[in-house]
Amino acid sequence: MTEGKPNPIELQKYLKGMHYPAKKQDLIQHAQENGADENVQKLLDQLKEEEFNSPAEVSKAVGEL
Repeated sequence: MTEGKPNPIELQKYLKGMHYPAKKQDLIQHAQENGADENVQKLLDQLKEEEFNSPAEVSKAVGEL
């Protein structure tokens, strides 16, 4: 993992309680509301997909960055 990139467990902590399917912008907003720092927000903003059906899909997309 690159410096400053949150691990999948940390990322899912910020997305806890998220209702799926969710759009990328919804993920970013939810993470902010759960106290995510700028690194997490930037990471989510880099995701290519615009909608996710599960936390596993988010983790997979983050892993492909």
